[in-house]
Amino acid sequence: MATHEESIQIPTEGGTIAGTVIMPATKLPGVLFVHGWGGSQQQYHMRAREVAALGCVCMTFDLTGHAGTSAQYETVSRNRNLADVLAAYDMLIRHPEVDRNAIAVVGSSYGGYLAAVLSELRPVRWMAFRAPALYMDSGWDSPKRQLHKDQDLVAYRRKVVAPDTNRALRACTNFKGDILVVSSEHDAIVPKTAVLSYVDACVQASSITYRELKNADHGLSSEDSQRAYGKLLVGWLREMITEARAGAPISARPGKSASAALEASADGGLEPPSLPTAETTPPVTIENDDENDPQVIAAAPARAAE
Repeated sequence: MATHEESIQIPTEGGTIAGTVIMPATKLPGVLFVHGWGGSQQQYHMRAREVAALGCVCMTFDLTGHAGTSAQYETVSRNRNLADVLAAYDMLIRHPEVDRNAIAVVGSSYGGYLAAVLSELRPVRWMAFRAPALYMDSGWDSPKRQLHKDQDLVAYRRKVVAPDTNRALRACTNFKGDILVVSSEHDAIVPKTAVLSYVDACVQASSITYRELKNADHGLSSEDSQRAYGKLLVGWLREMITEARAGAPISARPGKSASAALEASADGGLEPPSLPTAETTPPVTIENDDENDPQVIAAAPARAAE
């Protein structure tokens, strides 16, 4: 456990003697959860309770255009949602029990994209992405829903995107903390190539743990996927926090890119590409955070009438 030391002077006969008070560090890591498009903070409450049990202060919140502000669903922009994330982050670090140097951000899909951009604007020590989405830089102030009409996101996400051409990926190139990246085997919204764009961009990360959730879709619609993702996320955060408290050394990032590993795979499948990682944990899944995304609806025509 991390400790705090304070030099003191102890009064004694004829003067003072030097002493040192050594005590446990009282501040706690803060964890910010960012839900995906079409989701809400409610989907993260159970997960946040699990993480809080590790000794963390957790915060969930609703992005503008969702839950109580759903009237703005059609008009809210990425710029407004980024402002939401920044406001939530700033409130979290003002909590008296939070260690400002130990902040984790967990984001799914659109939330992962926003979390990446956040990391260039605020100090973040740990980031966990599940199926992080990619959007082109154009139309930053346009309604987010409009992007699915103005941008060919299906084609864009099927190729590995160069970091210098995308704001979220550019932010990742400067991130020096620890990262968990999770993809789903049967993700029709955010394919492996998009996820690997994030992995490859994190060239300065202290460590990267990559995992694929087998038999999982984008929204982790099965209970097995939900349990797997939960176990993976909580296990990874437990190890990161334990190492930070103990002052343990952090693994170095490997030189081979994950996209290169994918290209070299004989069957085209994606196994963890020899990235430095904590103890192996089973894959996991989480909420259906993009259930209202136009591309999700397009992938499931039967739901279009709902």
